[in-house]
Amino acid sequence: MYTSIILLVIFIYLPYHFYRNYFHARKDKKSSPAPPTDWPIFGMVPGLILNCGRVHEFMTELLQGSGGTFYLKGGWFANMSMLITSDPANVHYILAKNFPNFEKGPQFKKMFDILGDGIFNAESESWEIQKRTAKSLMHNTSFPDFVARTSWSKVENALIPILELASETGIEVDLQELFQRFAFDCSCITVLGHDPVSLCKELPHLPHEKAFADAEEAVLYRHMLPEFTWKLQSWLRIGKENELAKAKDVIHRFVSNCISVKRRDFKLTVRTDGGLDMLTSCMRSARAGEGINVVAPNNYSDEVWKDTLLNLIFAGKDTISAALAWFFWLVATNPAEQEKIRREIDDTNWRFTTIEESKKLVYLHGALCETLRLFPPVPFQHKAPMEHDILPSGHRIGPNTRTVLSFYSMGRMESIWGNDCLDFKPGRWIDAETGCVRSEPSFKFTAFNAGPRSCLGKDVSFIQMKIVAAAIVSRFNIRVARGFSVTPSISVILHMKHGLKVKVSDYT
Repeated sequence: MYTSIILLVIFIYLPYHFYRNYFHARKDKKSSPAPPTDWPIFGMVPGLILNCGRVHEFMTELLQGSGGTFYLKGGWFANMSMLITSDPANVHYILAKNFPNFEKGPQFKKMFDILGDGIFNAESESWEIQKRTAKSLMHNTSFPDFVARTSWSKVENALIPILELASETGIEVDLQELFQRFAFDCSCITVLGHDPVSLCKELPHLPHEKAFADAEEAVLYRHMLPEFTWKLQSWLRIGKENELAKAKDVIHRFVSNCISVKRRDFKLTVRTDGGLDMLTSCMRSARAGEGINVVAPNNYSDEVWKDTLLNLIFAGKDTISAALAWFFWLVATNPAEQEKIRREIDDTNWRFTTIEESKKLVYLHGALCETLRLFPPVPFQHKAPMEHDILPSGHRIGPNTRTVLSFYSMGRMESIWGNDCLDFKPGRWIDAETGCVRSEPSFKFTAFNAGPRSCLGKDVSFIQMKIVAAAIVSRFNIRVARGFSVTPSISVILHMKHGLKVKVSDYT
């Protein structure tokens, strides 16, 4: 009898009571949404699950109504309690000031197991070694120029011809898909020395290219479900976990094959010059004994190569493709700002010759920063303290407390960016006196992370984005397709849920 009563409460009364309280509160207080109900047994998990389709907006609403920091209570049956914050003081404390106490945490590696032991999952000595290796490769004086030339080649020989065809025929194109293919090709070339040629007029279906997007979406769902739930799905091979398993297999086979081919080719040649991609550079340096913290190829297992390089591909392709898609949506819906960018390109007579040419595009740089402020490609960061701690906001957190830094929410806080925080204003990044780009603290503008784990590829990312943006804005008018609405995707990377359908016409 008691079991029947309990089941009645769980399956009938609680859903009804939740509907009555939550939805009525939202209707009555649209400007100040009520926090999710803290249910007995279930905690606030029902509210989180109900809002999984708009999780970034949900977090932002919670933070706006709680002064920038909110403790979301999980159920007693699941380790889902988490502290969510958008407070710059907390972000600075966690990512820099008390960095040694805040690691990724045990849950992070479980959720992001697709990345193996690569730099995103690594901690302590392993992370230090991989960071030094990546930094040595990226800070090679030839590498930025190699990235720029690779990007321009893809723009000139693939992206522009596709847009010209769209302009001539009047067909709609998914600009986000084009940018994803562009960034995937460029990342594979610069990291692996392999061009998958996903960006071409035929737009071929490449399983490994699609697998990256499937994996990113599945990983986000792991953040919103109790661990036993997604582990059960994984064991049963159903739902998002089944998609993740398939994606993981496709991605790992693709990267492993590229490494094997490169290793075979490398053994067949005695030359030590040529090839500026990261994989070739690592192998060449190891052969020459230059000591950039890599082991000789024969002693460096395929598994280690795979994890390291896979992480670099993820880092390179997602920042570029997501940022460019949101940038063109913002300029298409803000034509006055688009004209300012176009005027700057015309006034500077920009043509791609060297990376120095892109440095002249100051207003474009501001527009890209503004895009990244509003739509950071990585919308949140996941941390966990090793020991008890007290945040600058006064919140106490215990060891291994899941701590989520909402970068997406930070760009929408009036307390951080002013009353016009939701407006697209590239001018806020330009110093009125010098005319140069204004620098903001990394714990305020968090698109490239902050502290010791700041993005090493920030400079080359801006080079790539400027090349693509300048090339398109100077040649084409981009209009969002009639009736097409844009919403963020449910993914650990802030892509657009349904792409970006646009009409293209020549700019004359």
